[in-house]
Amino acid sequence: MGSDTFWVAVAFVIFMGLLAKAGAFSGILGQLDARGDRIRKELEEARRLKEEAQKLVAEFKRRQREAEEEAEAIVSTAKAEAERLAAEAKQKLEDLIVRRTKMAEQKIAQAEAQALAEVKAAAADAAVKASETLLAAHVVGETADRLLNEAVSEVKSKLN
Repeated sequence: MGSDTFWVAVAFVIFMGLLAKAGAFSGILGQLDARGDRIRKELEEARRLKEEAQKLVAEFKRRQREAEEEAEAIVSTAKAEAERLAAEAKQKLEDLIVRRTKMAEQKIAQAEAQALAEVKAAAADAAVKASETLLAAHVVGETADRLLNEAVSEVKSKLN
């Protein structure tokens, strides 16, 4: 039993036993426990921060989705409004064209009526002058004057 290695091993075990009895390992174990607790707390904090980060990412994605939906709604509303305004403008333009056409037709009708009235008046004046000339040439005296006045009055009243 004389191996050096054996006696070193026995001495080492005895030395460790004495250290354990003296409480040297309790400080090391306490520090290891404290370090383990600190690492556990750091892991819990890291897990909590990771969950918060995931929540924030989810919140930002939700907000982005909502913003995109809102933008799409605004664009579709703007398109609908533009189409409505275009249709309204087209209708107003068509109404304006119809009104202007009616006004032009009325002016043309008035001009025609005025021209017709002027032609009738000119014809009446010509007929009166022709009647005066004929009656003056064929009828003489007081009867001629009376017939002339009656004929002129009658022609004027019928033509105007």
